[in-house]
Amino acid sequence: MKEEAKEWMKKANKDLKHAKNSLESRDFEWAQFASQQAAEKALKAVCIHKNIGLIKTHDLTMLARKLNAPRDILENCSLLNPFYTTTRYPDDEQDKRIKEDAAKDARKFSNKVVKWCKEQIRT
Repeated sequence: MKEEAKEWMKKANKDLKHAKNSLESRDFEWAQFASQQAAEKALKAVCIHKNIGLIKTHDLTMLARKLNAPRDILENCSLLNPFYTTTRYPDDEQDKRIKEDAAKDARKFSNKVVKWCKEQIRT
């Protein structure tokens, strides 16, 4: 694996860990954001590994399309995309339970994307 791709994947793994820790401490917005970031960094690692290069975007679906990702990965990316921006704005009206469920889902989707990315780099 290229050194640059390896560094991006290390960052993705750190963000996954941060998402888990944030979820456990009930910091749901950070869990959502860290989940999105983990997927983004893992996708960028694969782009670098496959000689596509670093694509400076936060659009996970676009990155996944560049990698010809399967439908389930594209769907996970689409579900994670909003967390890049929505977590940056206050939303007092949203129920804590909804935020918790969204954070759990985000982490689950992110885990799937990162796992797929790791498989792409191994092959």
